[in-house]
Amino acid sequence: MLTLETTTRPRLSVEHVEFYNREGYLIYNQPVFAPAKFEALQNHFEEKLAKLPEGFRPEAMDVPHFADPKLFDWLFDDAVLDLIEPIIGPNIALWSSHFISKPQGDGKRVPWHEDSFYWGSRLNPMEVITVWLAIDPSSPENGGMSVIPRTHNSGRQGYSDYDAVDTAKNVFNTEILREQREEERAVPCILQPNECSLHDGRLMHGSPPNTSSQRRCGYTMRYMPTSVKCMPDDGHQIYLARGVDLAGNTYADPTRAYPELAKWREVHKRGGH
Repeated sequence: MLTLETTTRPRLSVEHVEFYNREGYLIYNQPVFAPAKFEALQNHFEEKLAKLPEGFRPEAMDVPHFADPKLFDWLFDDAVLDLIEPIIGPNIALWSSHFISKPQGDGKRVPWHEDSFYWGSRLNPMEVITVWLAIDPSSPENGGMSVIPRTHNSGRQGYSDYDAVDTAKNVFNTEILREQREEERAVPCILQPNECSLHDGRLMHGSPPNTSSQRRCGYTMRYMPTSVKCMPDDGHQIYLARGVDLAGNTYADPTRAYPELAKWREVHKRGGH
Protein backbone atom coordinates (compact mmCIF):
# COMPACT_ATOMS: atom_id res chain seq x y z
CA MET A 1 0.00 0.00 0.00
CA LEU A 2 1.34 3.41 -0.96
CA THR A 3 1.78 5.82 1.91
CA LEU A 4 3.01 9.33 2.53
CA GLU A 5 3.62 11.03 5.84
CA THR A 6 0.53 12.71 7.26
CA THR A 7 0.83 16.14 8.85
CA THR A 8 -2.32 17.48 10.46
CA ARG A 9 -2.54 21.21 11.12
CA PRO A 10 -6.19 21.96 10.32
CA ARG A 11 -6.81 25.52 9.17
CA LEU A 12 -10.60 25.39 9.22
CA SER A 13 -12.89 25.61 12.22
CA VAL A 14 -15.78 23.24 12.88
CA GLU A 15 -18.07 26.05 11.73
CA HIS A 16 -16.14 26.36 8.44
CA VAL A 17 -16.53 22.65 7.76
CA GLU A 18 -20.21 22.67 8.64
CA PHE A 19 -20.77 25.62 6.29
CA TYR A 20 -18.90 23.89 3.45
CA ASN A 21 -20.83 20.65 3.87
CA ARG A 22 -24.16 22.47 4.00
CA GLU A 23 -23.61 25.09 1.28
CA GLY A 24 -21.13 23.29 -0.98
CA TYR A 25 -18.54 26.06 -0.91
CA LEU A 26 -16.46 28.25 1.40
CA ILE A 27 -14.77 31.61 0.80
CA TYR A 28 -11.45 31.74 2.63
CA ASN A 29 -10.37 35.38 2.82
CA GLN A 30 -7.05 34.63 4.44
CA PRO A 31 -3.60 34.04 2.92
CA VAL A 32 -3.10 30.46 1.77
CA PHE A 33 0.69 30.50 1.30
CA ALA A 34 3.46 32.38 3.06
CA PRO A 35 4.16 35.61 1.13
CA ALA A 36 7.44 34.44 -0.43
CA LYS A 37 5.92 31.11 -1.45
CA PHE A 38 2.96 32.82 -3.11
CA GLU A 39 5.20 35.31 -4.90
CA ALA A 40 7.20 32.37 -6.27
CA LEU A 41 3.98 30.85 -7.65
CA GLN A 42 2.99 34.16 -9.24
CA ASN A 43 6.40 34.40 -10.91
CA HIS A 44 6.22 30.79 -12.06
CA PHE A 45 2.82 31.41 -13.62
CA GLU A 46 4.00 34.55 -15.41
CA GLU A 47 6.86 32.57 -16.95
CA LYS A 48 4.43 29.90 -18.16
CA LEU A 49 2.05 32.50 -19.54
CA ALA A 50 4.84 34.22 -21.46
CA LYS A 51 5.73 30.92 -23.14
CA LEU A 52 2.26 30.09 -24.43
CA PRO A 53 2.20 29.42 -28.19
CA GLU A 54 0.69 32.12 -30.36
CA GLY A 55 -3.07 31.77 -30.50
CA PHE A 56 -3.33 29.58 -27.38
CA ARG A 57 -6.01 30.89 -25.03
CA PRO A 58 -4.75 31.45 -21.46
CA GLU A 59 -8.05 30.13 -20.07
CA ALA A 60 -7.03 26.69 -21.37
CA MET A 61 -3.92 26.00 -19.25
CA ASP A 62 -5.31 22.68 -18.01
CA VAL A 63 -3.33 20.05 -16.04
CA PRO A 64 -0.08 22.06 -16.23
CA HIS A 65 1.46 19.83 -13.56
CA PHE A 66 1.57 16.94 -16.05
CA ALA A 67 4.42 18.64 -17.90
CA ASP A 68 5.69 20.83 -15.04
CA PRO A 69 6.56 18.90 -11.85
CA LYS A 70 7.73 22.15 -10.22
CA LEU A 71 4.05 22.87 -9.52
CA PHE A 72 4.03 20.14 -6.87
CA ASP A 73 5.96 22.57 -4.68
CA TRP A 74 2.57 24.25 -4.23
CA LEU A 75 0.12 21.42 -4.94
CA PHE A 76 1.59 19.28 -2.15
CA ASP A 77 2.33 22.14 0.24
CA ASP A 78 1.01 21.63 3.77
CA ALA A 79 -0.61 25.07 3.55
CA VAL A 80 -3.09 23.63 1.03
CA LEU A 81 -3.42 20.10 2.36
CA ASP A 82 -4.05 21.36 5.91
CA LEU A 83 -6.84 23.49 4.46
CA ILE A 84 -8.75 20.58 2.94
CA GLU A 85 -7.96 17.75 5.37
CA PRO A 86 -10.68 18.85 7.82
CA ILE A 87 -13.20 18.35 5.00
CA ILE A 88 -12.06 15.22 3.15
CA GLY A 89 -9.84 13.55 5.74
CA PRO A 90 -6.12 12.70 5.98
CA ASN A 91 -5.82 10.47 2.89
CA ILE A 92 -5.64 12.86 -0.04
CA ALA A 93 -5.04 12.45 -3.78
CA LEU A 94 -4.53 15.21 -6.33
CA TRP A 95 -7.16 14.86 -9.05
CA SER A 96 -6.25 17.81 -11.27
CA SER A 97 -5.12 21.43 -11.54
CA HIS A 98 -5.75 24.27 -13.98
CA PHE A 99 -4.55 27.85 -14.48
CA ILE A 100 -7.56 29.81 -15.73
CA SER A 101 -6.38 33.22 -16.83
CA LYS A 102 -8.90 35.63 -18.32
CA PRO A 103 -7.05 38.44 -20.12
CA GLN A 104 -8.24 41.98 -19.66
CA GLY A 105 -10.79 43.14 -22.18
CA ASP A 106 -11.58 39.80 -23.85
CA GLY A 107 -11.53 37.09 -21.18
CA LYS A 108 -14.09 34.44 -22.07
CA ARG A 109 -17.20 33.64 -20.07
CA VAL A 110 -17.45 30.30 -18.24
CA PRO A 111 -20.95 28.84 -18.66
CA TRP A 112 -22.90 27.59 -15.66
CA HIS A 113 -21.88 23.99 -15.04
CA GLU A 114 -21.04 21.27 -12.55
CA ASP A 115 -17.51 19.87 -12.75
CA SER A 116 -18.97 16.44 -12.08
CA PHE A 117 -20.73 16.57 -15.46
CA TYR A 118 -17.33 16.48 -17.20
CA TRP A 119 -15.77 13.90 -14.89
CA GLY A 120 -18.77 11.57 -14.80
CA SER A 121 -18.06 7.88 -14.38
CA ARG A 122 -14.30 8.38 -14.04
CA LEU A 123 -14.68 8.84 -10.26
CA ASN A 124 -16.66 6.68 -7.85
CA PRO A 125 -18.00 8.15 -5.65
CA MET A 126 -17.99 11.72 -6.99
CA GLU A 127 -16.19 13.44 -4.13
CA VAL A 128 -13.82 16.22 -5.21
CA ILE A 129 -12.93 19.52 -3.56
CA THR A 130 -11.53 22.40 -5.60
CA VAL A 131 -9.23 24.99 -4.04
CA TRP A 132 -9.61 28.08 -6.27
CA LEU A 133 -6.52 30.15 -5.48
CA ALA A 134 -6.55 33.78 -6.65
CA ILE A 135 -3.40 34.74 -8.53
CA ASP A 136 -4.96 38.13 -9.32
CA PRO A 137 -7.81 39.96 -7.58
CA SER A 138 -11.09 38.28 -8.53
CA SER A 139 -14.53 39.91 -8.56
CA PRO A 140 -17.60 40.01 -10.82
CA GLU A 141 -16.14 43.08 -12.53
CA ASN A 142 -13.17 41.17 -13.98
CA GLY A 143 -14.84 37.83 -14.58
CA GLY A 144 -14.71 36.28 -11.11
CA MET A 145 -16.48 33.03 -10.31
CA SER A 146 -19.90 32.79 -8.65
CA VAL A 147 -21.47 29.72 -7.07
CA ILE A 148 -25.07 28.65 -6.44
CA PRO A 149 -25.20 27.38 -2.85
CA ARG A 150 -26.54 23.94 -1.96
CA THR A 151 -26.72 22.70 -5.55
CA HIS A 152 -24.13 20.05 -4.68
CA ASN A 153 -26.87 18.06 -2.96
CA SER A 154 -29.75 18.94 -5.27
CA GLY A 155 -30.03 15.45 -6.73
CA ARG A 156 -28.96 16.57 -10.21
CA GLN A 157 -25.21 16.13 -9.80
CA GLY A 158 -23.46 15.10 -12.95
CA TYR A 159 -26.57 14.78 -15.07
CA SER A 160 -28.18 18.20 -15.34
CA ASP A 161 -29.44 18.94 -18.81
CA TYR A 162 -27.07 21.05 -20.88
CA ASP A 163 -27.53 23.22 -23.94
CA ALA A 164 -25.00 24.32 -26.56
CA VAL A 165 -23.30 27.73 -26.29
CA ASP A 166 -20.97 29.65 -28.58
CA THR A 167 -17.30 28.78 -27.97
CA ALA A 168 -16.24 32.11 -29.47
CA LYS A 169 -17.55 33.72 -26.29
CA ASN A 170 -17.42 30.82 -23.82
CA VAL A 171 -14.61 28.67 -22.44
CA PHE A 172 -16.48 25.50 -23.40
CA ASN A 173 -19.51 24.61 -25.46
CA THR A 174 -22.29 23.57 -23.06
CA GLU A 175 -24.26 25.14 -20.22
CA ILE A 176 -26.84 23.96 -17.69
CA LEU A 177 -30.32 24.89 -18.93
CA ARG A 178 -31.60 28.19 -17.54
CA GLU A 179 -34.63 26.58 -15.90
CA GLN A 180 -32.40 24.17 -13.96
CA ARG A 181 -30.33 26.84 -12.23
CA GLU A 182 -31.25 29.71 -9.92
CA GLU A 183 -28.88 32.51 -10.84
CA GLU A 184 -30.66 34.89 -8.48
CA ARG A 185 -29.17 32.88 -5.58
CA ALA A 186 -25.60 33.05 -6.91
CA VAL A 187 -22.85 34.20 -4.56
CA PRO A 188 -19.73 35.89 -5.99
CA CYS A 189 -16.37 34.61 -4.74
CA ILE A 190 -14.55 37.90 -4.19
CA LEU A 191 -10.87 37.24 -3.51
CA GLN A 192 -7.58 39.04 -3.18
CA PRO A 193 -4.34 37.43 -4.39
CA ASN A 194 -3.33 34.45 -2.20
CA GLU A 195 -6.89 34.00 -0.92
CA CYS A 196 -9.07 31.11 -2.07
CA SER A 197 -12.50 29.63 -2.29
CA LEU A 198 -13.34 25.96 -1.87
CA HIS A 199 -16.15 24.20 -3.70
CA ASP A 200 -17.63 20.75 -4.12
CA GLY A 201 -17.23 19.17 -7.56
CA ARG A 202 -21.02 18.86 -7.86
CA LEU A 203 -21.77 22.54 -7.17
CA MET A 204 -23.21 24.74 -9.93
CA HIS A 205 -20.90 27.63 -10.75
CA GLY A 206 -19.79 29.89 -13.59
CA SER A 207 -18.23 33.25 -14.33
CA PRO A 208 -18.90 36.24 -16.63
CA PRO A 209 -16.55 37.46 -19.34
CA ASN A 210 -13.72 39.78 -18.38
CA THR A 211 -14.30 43.06 -20.16
CA SER A 212 -12.43 45.08 -17.53
CA SER A 213 -8.94 46.55 -17.67
CA GLN A 214 -7.64 44.03 -15.09
CA ARG A 215 -6.62 40.42 -15.78
CA ARG A 216 -8.23 37.69 -13.68
CA CYS A 217 -6.27 34.51 -13.03
CA GLY A 218 -6.89 31.65 -10.63
CA TYR A 219 -5.15 28.34 -10.02
CA THR A 220 -7.56 25.50 -9.32
CA MET A 221 -6.11 22.66 -7.26
CA ARG A 222 -8.49 19.71 -7.11
CA TYR A 223 -8.29 16.92 -4.54
CA MET A 224 -10.23 13.84 -3.53
CA PRO A 225 -10.06 11.37 -0.65
CA THR A 226 -8.11 8.26 -1.63
CA SER A 227 -11.26 6.20 -0.92
CA VAL A 228 -12.51 7.45 -4.32
CA LYS A 229 -11.81 4.99 -7.11
CA CYS A 230 -10.37 6.64 -10.21
CA MET A 231 -11.21 4.98 -13.53
CA PRO A 232 -9.74 7.30 -16.17
CA ASP A 233 -10.69 6.78 -19.79
CA ASP A 234 -7.92 8.91 -21.25
CA GLY A 235 -4.73 8.13 -19.35
CA HIS A 236 -5.40 10.89 -16.82
CA GLN A 237 -2.97 10.65 -13.91
CA ILE A 238 -3.65 11.16 -10.22
CA TYR A 239 -1.08 11.64 -7.46
CA LEU A 240 -0.92 10.62 -3.80
CA ALA A 241 -0.58 13.87 -1.85
CA ARG A 242 -0.93 12.71 1.76
CA GLY A 243 -1.75 9.58 3.75
CA VAL A 244 -2.46 6.15 2.26
CA ASP A 245 -4.36 4.77 -0.71
CA LEU A 246 -7.75 3.25 0.20
CA ALA A 247 -9.22 2.33 -3.19
CA GLY A 248 -6.51 0.45 -5.08
CA ASN A 249 -5.67 3.43 -7.27
CA THR A 250 -2.49 3.78 -9.31
CA TYR A 251 -0.56 6.99 -8.72
CA ALA A 252 1.80 8.88 -11.00
CA ASP A 253 5.28 10.03 -10.04
CA PRO A 254 5.28 13.74 -9.07
CA THR A 255 8.97 14.03 -9.98
CA ARG A 256 8.33 12.99 -13.58
CA ALA A 257 6.90 15.06 -16.46
CA TYR A 258 4.14 13.62 -18.68
CA PRO A 259 4.16 16.03 -21.63
CA GLU A 260 2.23 13.67 -23.88
CA LEU A 261 -0.74 13.72 -21.48
CA ALA A 262 -0.57 17.49 -21.13
CA LYS A 263 -0.69 17.79 -24.92
CA TRP A 264 -3.71 15.49 -25.12
CA ARG A 265 -5.59 17.64 -22.64
CA GLU A 266 -4.80 20.81 -24.59
CA VAL A 267 -6.77 19.32 -27.45
CA HIS A 268 -9.49 17.65 -25.34
CA LYS A 269 -9.87 20.11 -22.46
CA ARG A 270 -12.71 19.47 -20.02
CA GLY A 271 -14.14 22.11 -17.73
CA GLY A 272 -13.05 25.48 -16.38
CA HIS A 273 -14.11 28.33 -14.08
